[in-house]
Amino acid sequence: MNKRFIYTGFLVLFLSSSLCAVTEYFVSTSGNDANPGTEARPFATLHRARNAVRQLNARKDVVRGPVTVWIQGGTYYLSRHLNLSSEDSGTKAAPIVYRGQVGQEVRIVAGRLVKGFGLVTDPKILKRLDSSVRNKVVCADLKASGISDYGQVTARGKRLELFFRDEPMRIARWPNEGYVKVVEVIGETPKVIQSKKGTVEGELIYSGDRPKRWADEQEIWLHGYWFWDWADAFEKVASIDTGKRVISTVPPYNHYGYRKGQRYYALNVLAELDQPGEWYLDRAKGILYFLPPSPVSGGKVILSGLPYLFVLKDCSWVTIRGLVLEATRSTAVTISGGTETKIAGCTIRNTGSWAVHISGGTKNSVLGCDIYNTGEGGVSLSGGDRKTLTRAEHRVENNHIHHFGRIYKTNRPAVTVCGVGNHVSHNVIHDGPHNAIKLGGVSHIIGGNDHTIEFNEIYNVCRETGDVGAFYMGRDWSSRGSIVRHNYFHDTKGTGHGGSMAVYLDDLTSGISVVGNIFHRGDRAALIGGGRDNLVENNIFVDCNLSVSIDARGVGWAKHSVKEDGGVMPRYLRNVPYKQPPWSDRYPELVNVLEDSPGLPKGNIVRRNVSFGGKWLYIRNEAKPLVKFEDNLIDVDPCFVNLQGLDFRLRPESKAFALGFKRIPVEKIGLYLDEYRTKGIDQKK
Repeated sequence: MNKRFIYTGFLVLFLSSSLCAVTEYFVSTSGNDANPGTEARPFATLHRARNAVRQLNARKDVVRGPVTVWIQGGTYYLSRHLNLSSEDSGTKAAPIVYRGQVGQEVRIVAGRLVKGFGLVTDPKILKRLDSSVRNKVVCADLKASGISDYGQVTARGKRLELFFRDEPMRIARWPNEGYVKVVEVIGETPKVIQSKKGTVEGELIYSGDRPKRWADEQEIWLHGYWFWDWADAFEKVASIDTGKRVISTVPPYNHYGYRKGQRYYALNVLAELDQPGEWYLDRAKGILYFLPPSPVSGGKVILSGLPYLFVLKDCSWVTIRGLVLEATRSTAVTISGGTETKIAGCTIRNTGSWAVHISGGTKNSVLGCDIYNTGEGGVSLSGGDRKTLTRAEHRVENNHIHHFGRIYKTNRPAVTVCGVGNHVSHNVIHDGPHNAIKLGGVSHIIGGNDHTIEFNEIYNVCRETGDVGAFYMGRDWSSRGSIVRHNYFHDTKGTGHGGSMAVYLDDLTSGISVVGNIFHRGDRAALIGGGRDNLVENNIFVDCNLSVSIDARGVGWAKHSVKEDGGVMPRYLRNVPYKQPPWSDRYPELVNVLEDSPGLPKGNIVRRNVSFGGKWLYIRNEAKPLVKFEDNLIDVDPCFVNLQGLDFRLRPESKAFALGFKRIPVEKIGLYLDEYRTKGIDQKK
C-alpha cells in the first residue's frame, strides 16, 4: 500500500520501494519569490518557478516524477523572457508542464502598460492634426510610465505596436483604407522582369496634394506592393518634392524595383492621425498620441515590449499549456532542438512577428491553440535531415489560426513547413492576405520532403495578393514526397494580378500528391506549374473558375530555370545526394531527370476526380501528350448529399463510385475536441 507525504509543496509517493516525487509548484500575481512555491505560499514569477524545477532536476537523491507549475489567474507583465534549456527538461516518464490554472485566464504579456493620458494641449501639435479630431486625440508621456525603448517603425522583431482592449491599433496612415497607386516611376535605371517594366530607384510620382500636409513629419514610411502583387515591402521616405509630386525613397531599394500602377500607403504620419484606433509616437520626445475608438479610460493601453516570451533551446519533454501569450515585438515562443515539447491549448495573439517558431529537434508540436492577429505568420516549422531523409515528425494540429499577416503581408502564412516528415493537420485557417500553408520559408523556397497536409479547412485567404496559392510551394525538383489530402479549400479568390490557386504547385514543383480534397468557389483550384510526377486524384471541385490547370513553363518562359549551366532547378537538385540511397530508392524519378527533357511536365496523373460547375481543365499543348487523364467525372451531376447546404458528400448512386472514386472522410476535416481544445469555435468571426 502506497503512503503519501506532503513535503515543501510537493507530493512524495513511495512506489515499489523507489522514491519518486510528483511535484507541484504555484505562481501567483500576489505571490513572492521568497516563498516556497506552495499553493498557499506561491512564487511571484515564472523565472523563480523555473529555477525551482531546475534545482529539483539537479538533485541526485530523488527520482523525480512529473512536475506541474500551476500559474494562477491574472496578468503577468514580464520584464525578460523565460529561457528553458536542457537543464530544464523533463523525461518521457516525468514531463514538465507550465500550465495556466484550469478555469482561469492567465495572461503572459511582453508589453508595458501606458497610463496618464490627457487631451493634447500643445498648439504646434494641434495645428498639425486634422481639425475634426483635435479635441479627441489624447497623449501620454512614455517616460512617466517607465518606457524608454521605443523600438522602430517597421523593422522585423523591433516594431513598436499599440494594443487597446486587447486589439491591435494602427499607426497613423494615409489613406485610411486600402492603397493609392503609383502614377509613374522616374528612376534613372530601367528594370525589366518578365516583360514588366519598372525602375531600380524608388522615385515615385503621386497624384493630388495630400503630402503637403506632411512637411513637419520626422520619419515617413511607405508600405506597398512595388513590382509584384506577391511581394510587399516597407520603404523609408528620403524626401518629398510637393511641387513636382515626387516621393524619393531611401536606399537600399526594393529587391524587385518599382513599377507604375502598383499600390502603396504612407504610415507613421502624425498629420494623418484622423481615424479612431490610430496612433503615433514622437520618438524624439517620447510622447504617444492616440485617437481611441472608445474612451481611453475604459480599457488598457499596452505597448509591445519584449521580442519573445518563451525561448526553448535543446529542451525536451516540456509543455506550455493553457496560457494567453501576447504583445511581443517578435515571436511569442521559439523552440530550437529538443524533443517532445508542446505548446498546447494556448491563445497566442497580438505578436509583432510569429506565434511559434520551431526549428530542429524532433516531435515538437503546437496543439489545440488559438492564434490570431499576428504581425507575420502563425507557426514556422522546420526539422528533419534532408541529406538522409530523416523525419522530424513535428506537428501543427487542431489549431484555429486566423487574421495573420497583419503587418507583413506576403510569404507569412498560417503555417510554413521545411525539412522532412512534418505534419499540418486538423487546423482551421482563414483571413490572411497571402498563403495559408507554404512549404518553404519566408525568404527561401526549399520546402523539403515527405510532409503531410491533411484534414484542414482553409478559406478567405489570398485576400489582397495575386499569383498566390492557399497552399503553395515552388521551384525545386527535390522537394517532393509530400501529400495534400482530405482538406477543404473554399472562398480563396485573390484580388491581385494572376488571381489565386487553392493548391499552387508553382515553377516546376514535382512529386506531390493532391488527393481527396474538396475545392469550392476558387479561382484556379489545382495548378501544376510545369512540374513532373504530380498526382491529382479523388478530389471534388465545385463551382471553381477552373478546376485543374497544367502548363509547360519549363519549355516556355521558365526554360532558363532548367538549364544545367546556371539554372535554379539543377542548382537546388545538386544540393542533395539524389543519385544515392536513400534518395535514389525513395525518388527514383530524380536519378536521370537532367537527361530526360527536364523542362517537360512528364509523369503527371489526373484521375478519379469530380468537377461540377465552372470549367474543368486548362492544359498547354506541350503538356497534353504527357499527362495521364483517367476516370474523371466532369459536368455530370455527382449526386451530392446537399449541394445548397454545402454537403459535398456523394450519395451511393453517384456515378463517380463506378469510376473508382473513394469516399472523402469529411467528418474528420477541421477541429476536434480533446484535452487541449475543450470547445468549438465561431467560424463567422
